[in-house]
Amino acid sequence: MHRFILVLDSGTSSCRAVLFSRDGQIVGRAQKALKSSYPAPGWVEQEADDIWATTLSVAVEAMSRVGASASDILGIGIANQRETTIIWDKASGQPLAPAIVWQCRRTAPLVDRLRGEGLEDDILARTGLVLDPYFSATKIMWLLDQSPALRARAEKGQVLFGTVDAWLIYKLTGGRRHVTDVTNASRTQLFNIHTMQWDESILSRLNIPAAMLPALVPSAAHVADTDPSFFGQPLPIMAVIGDQQSALIGHGGVNTGDAKCTFGTGCFLLMNTGTVPVLSRHGLLTTIAYGLDNTVRYALEGSVFTAGQAISWLKDELGFLRSEAESESIAETVADTNGVYLVPAFSGLGAPYWNPRALGTMVGLTAGTTKAHIVRATVESLAYQTVDVLHAMKADSGLAVASLHADGGASRNNLLMQTLADLHDDAVRRPDEIEATARGAALLAGVALGIFTLKSLPAEKTSQVFLPQLKDRERQSRLDGWRRAVDATLAFCKD
Repeated sequence: MHRFILVLDSGTSSCRAVLFSRDGQIVGRAQKALKSSYPAPGWVEQEADDIWATTLSVAVEAMSRVGASASDILGIGIANQRETTIIWDKASGQPLAPAIVWQCRRTAPLVDRLRGEGLEDDILARTGLVLDPYFSATKIMWLLDQSPALRARAEKGQVLFGTVDAWLIYKLTGGRRHVTDVTNASRTQLFNIHTMQWDESILSRLNIPAAMLPALVPSAAHVADTDPSFFGQPLPIMAVIGDQQSALIGHGGVNTGDAKCTFGTGCFLLMNTGTVPVLSRHGLLTTIAYGLDNTVRYALEGSVFTAGQAISWLKDELGFLRSEAESESIAETVADTNGVYLVPAFSGLGAPYWNPRALGTMVGLTAGTTKAHIVRATVESLAYQTVDVLHAMKADSGLAVASLHADGGASRNNLLMQTLADLHDDAVRRPDEIEATARGAALLAGVALGIFTLKSLPAEKTSQVFLPQLKDRERQSRLDGWRRAVDATLAFCKD
């Protein structure tokens, strides 16, 4: 009897495989780290073959841990890091360059050129995305600009582009399917969120051959079948969705005004805004929340580039922590930051500032500043960045986020959750199971399989609700200090 939905959650720092029962409960999982390299300042790369091999490895391991065979699997759901750009040879399936990760800032000069050509407003209107190196479009441009021969092959249809979902599906199907879902397409800056098609005008202006692009599919549908060589028999791929949109679904965020915040390598807030796109006037992105055959839902998104990565920096680069989890206990040895603010712009600043040249900045240091103050300032920086986005969301949508759902590794930090509730001045809810990203892909696969409907998704269990405890004057004072720290960061990178 088919018993499980297998989710492949291919993130930035690790790949996970999670097995869900028919009622949406986790029954098994496996996880392996994914290595990034930094060949130049601001550059971030991964090996596409490593992404594929690690994803397949954890899938096999997760199934083995619960004694599952292919005959036990109802279907596969895929959730993935978005914007990361992979190109490969159509005939051989071999990558033609390292994967350029979403964090990479190498295309900042290209972005400046496009802005100088007056393309920013039109691209924003068509795609919902600000001009920034974050997205796939300028990454593709950069790769093609490096080699006239590569560009010539791309124009002949011999080179394929895909975000991580498209790459995994291509590999899982033995090269038979080159597709991406509409949520991932909406992160490339080549997709028109109004027509729900690749935008021919943008492709022409950026000189990107349409022949490179994958076909578009819904987020929940029978997309393809895996090659039988991987699991012993074909398995249906029933859901494909970008990881942040998947987390929104994982929290049950299918209604207008539902919002979530995922603390991973970065921090990503999404608010479901309904069936009509809301174009931001406050530095947010308009994106596709999910797309089914007859339903498209839009979202406002705030993308913070450095969140959990800042905690890892304390451990790996400064040696302040033995583990990321220790950040909470060390930070709580002091009552506050003693006036210290950290703006962790290690990959530039994302929403709502969008400055790719910003660098990490620490202000307020005195001779009395201790390691604990810096650790606490780092933890609190995640909350400050989140609140910046929440304020922008309210200004754009007219909707206040009354109850924010949080997930991701750093959401285990109770100090972070309480600080976020204090600064947000409203409740923050953390579920029992913080694997919201994998859960969302499982639920969508369940919808495609006919197990659930969007109106009857299994309810999420909330383990803790954090309520605000700060007085208004103290909250405003701390937010004012944060904004001065951001101003200092922006002033430093003006040249």
